[in-house]
Amino acid sequence: MVGFGVIASVVAIGYMLGRLSLLGPGARELLSRLAFYVASPALLFTILARTDLSVLLSPPVLVSVLSVVVVALLFLAIGVLRRWGVGRTTVGVLGSSYVNAGNLGIPISAYVLGDASLVAPILLFQLLVLAPVSLTVLDLNNGRVRGFWPVLRRSLGTPVRNPVVIASLAGVAVSASGWVPPAPLMEPFDLVGGMAVPSMLLAFGISLHGSALPGRTGPDQAPVLLAVALKSVGQPLAAWALGALVFGMDGASLFAVVVLAALPTAQNVFNYATHYRTGETLTREVVLLTTFLTVPVLLVVTLLLG
Repeated sequence: MVGFGVIASVVAIGYMLGRLSLLGPGARELLSRLAFYVASPALLFTILARTDLSVLLSPPVLVSVLSVVVVALLFLAIGVLRRWGVGRTTVGVLGSSYVNAGNLGIPISAYVLGDASLVAPILLFQLLVLAPVSLTVLDLNNGRVRGFWPVLRRSLGTPVRNPVVIASLAGVAVSASGWVPPAPLMEPFDLVGGMAVPSMLLAFGISLHGSALPGRTGPDQAPVLLAVALKSVGQPLAAWALGALVFGMDGASLFAVVVLAALPTAQNVFNYATHYRTGETLTREVVLLTTFLTVPVLLVVTLLLG
């Protein structure tokens, strides 16, 4: 649980920065923009450039991807029926399904599951499919684009204008080519990418100052509770059902996919919501609650499957 302690410590520092106003009133937005436009692209490029793409061709990958898709579609269906709006429903879909595969998934894969590469397929799917689709929807919703051809052009163009997607595709291209970039070329990306997780966590901590307790009565209560239930309970159950009942997995492989599915909502979701100024309260509360719930959920999973 060292990873949880590190994350909590950085978030607490961010909270104190917000409480003391040491960085000024625009600190949260500045850190979020730094992470979105500079640090996160650098980090994702380095991770994906060094990922063996052969890991995508295995049953655990299908289980992990399908468990994400199942809960995302459930939230989407309920959001449409409840008429929560395009923006809120989109960030809710991300909050209910987008796994913290980076700053928490990697250490847990390495120290709990014994193989850091296990989290790579989820990371790839989220970066190359879930994030681009969701960010395109948010961009179109905020841009007020109308008409079939304008919407089509905007849809096709948005992913390639997004720095997160561009960096991810570049990393995949480098990995697929088999070329190993020399260390001096990668060091600047490593250095800048090292700011991504701290800046996102600090921005998240700053946002907590002055915020009401999560889950209280309000317009976001229903989507928050639904997203938390789907992420903390629904996704691990979906991974277990798919792995054990559909793919016949057991033992360490089944334990691994359920543990990865039980990880909390990624901090990236709050970063995206802040960038598009959509569902910021919703995503902040979902990230916070799912992070708190991860420890007891992982303990239950370990007792049942470990």
